[in-house]
Amino acid sequence: MPEITWETPYCGEAANCYRIGTDEAGNSYIAVVGAEAHYLTDSREALQQMIRDIKAGKADHLL
Repeated sequence: MPEITWETPYCGEAANCYRIGTDEAGNSYIAVVGAEAHYLTDSREALQQMIRDIKAGKADHLL
């Protein structure tokens, strides 16, 4: 398992908590709080693009 530096959890109103992390190789990780051993991973650039797209409203249809 890579050495992941996890950020403080982001929690929604219904206690849906996620953590975002990075490693020294430039990869990004997303996991549910408490299940950090079961993460999704991609490049840091992919995470940055996903955040930009969410901010731009491209995921609003999921709300």
